[in-house]
Amino acid sequence: MSSYRLLKDECLAANLALQRTGLVDLTFGNVSVGDPARRVFAIKPSGIAYGKLTPDDIVVLDYEGVVVEGTARPSSDTPTHRHLFLHFDAAIRSIVHTHSRAAVAFAQAGLPVPCLGTTHCDYFYGEVPVTRALTDAQIEGEYEWETGVAITECFALRGLDPLRVPAVLVRKHGPFAWGVSGEKAVETALSLEIVADMAARTLALNPGVSPAAGALLDKHFFRKHGAGAYYGQPNGRKS
Repeated sequence: MSSYRLLKDECLAANLALQRTGLVDLTFGNVSVGDPARRVFAIKPSGIAYGKLTPDDIVVLDYEGVVVEGTARPSSDTPTHRHLFLHFDAAIRSIVHTHSRAAVAFAQAGLPVPCLGTTHCDYFYGEVPVTRALTDAQIEGEYEWETGVAITECFALRGLDPLRVPAVLVRKHGPFAWGVSGEKAVETALSLEIVADMAARTLALNPGVSPAAGALLDKHFFRKHGAGAYYGQPNGRKS
């Protein structure tokens, strides 16, 4: 058995789960799952329909971008994933990219997803930011790598913790989300689409609505995250 089989299995399961969420149309979207200790990550192959994916189709690369297992061409977004694995906290083990419609609408508009209520607060500690536009030189050069640069630059300039704001909108492109596992990253991508849809509807009703902040943001975020969290079961049981 491949020494990367568990990693590939988790990556396959996450990609199939992503399709079941309804966040992807056609082959738009991909999930990667990393192993920081071995400095490798697994990712969906480019352009292969989700229903036809097998563990053997999943491609494993090292953090330098060299394929270490697999014969398929990896996702065209692989350099973006690699950049994030290299520059974000090692606790981030999985990255999801989609073209989900509500989140893409904010990205195309060049707007962050504002934190307007408790559903958003449960997952994101404040607004989900949008990156700056890439320059023509970046687009014409190492476009996918530069997409990752724009993401990490966005977080650095705003002083954001990617563990507290586990998603971003790439301007004119779409969302990236992440988590400590493939399952969690897919959940984050789904939660982003849900709150983006809610925000769009709320802004249509009341363009001047104020954000949820302060005590309300702290209560809802930290009851689910961090040392003092008390939401859910202590053993992680979900059913």
